[in-house]
Amino acid sequence: MAGATDQVRRRVRRGGRAAAVATMALLTLGACGSGSPEEVELERGESGMMPAIDPPGPEGYEAVEVAGVSIEAPEDWEIQNEGGRACLTPPGQSACAYGSVELVPRQAAGHPDGWPKKDDAFHDDNGWADDTDGCRSLNTAASGNIGVESADLASETGNVFEHADGLKSHHSIWDVTCANGDSFEVRMWFLPESDVLLYVWSVDAQYDALYDEIAASMDTTEYRSGS
Repeated sequence: MAGATDQVRRRVRRGGRAAAVATMALLTLGACGSGSPEEVELERGESGMMPAIDPPGPEGYEAVEVAGVSIEAPEDWEIQNEGGRACLTPPGQSACAYGSVELVPRQAAGHPDGWPKKDDAFHDDNGWADDTDGCRSLNTAASGNIGVESADLASETGNVFEHADGLKSHHSIWDVTCANGDSFEVRMWFLPESDVLLYVWSVDAQYDALYDEIAASMDTTEYRSGS
């Protein structure tokens, strides 16, 4: 799928990782600042609100842009930006696998089964992936031959998360148990009307706060303006 603009770059951190979030304050739901009332309703969610997170950077981060959607990536993470999607992989891990963060504009439109928008899969216990057959724990991610026993949507339906552009995505967190007893966590931030997906394939706990910082930096302004 690589084209002339494809990029695979490994950056070395020039500064330390941005400081952990300084303030965590619950916000009341506000206007999403875009689109029709229907879009506002879908992107705000039905109930609940994730704490406000300050976007990271610029020290120690590098801007990554896909189809007008931008996020801030840690400079020592491997960046793959090709085929209309970007993948950020932490040091020492296989590309776009354990611990990685994926950014995919027009995710559902480009998926044969419309995942995760179709049937509101982002609100379903089994909506954590388009293919839920393979375990993604640290010990099994590379093998791909361990099955999944169960999955539970840990976050309450309606949880939303505010991004740098003021839009609020549906924020879903799954706890998945593998057939061999291993477990792993999957995180998703999804804007149904804009059809933008930010996705942690399998959470590496040492980057717990960093995932939220990356998500907080997401800006869809240019994407939504058609630029």
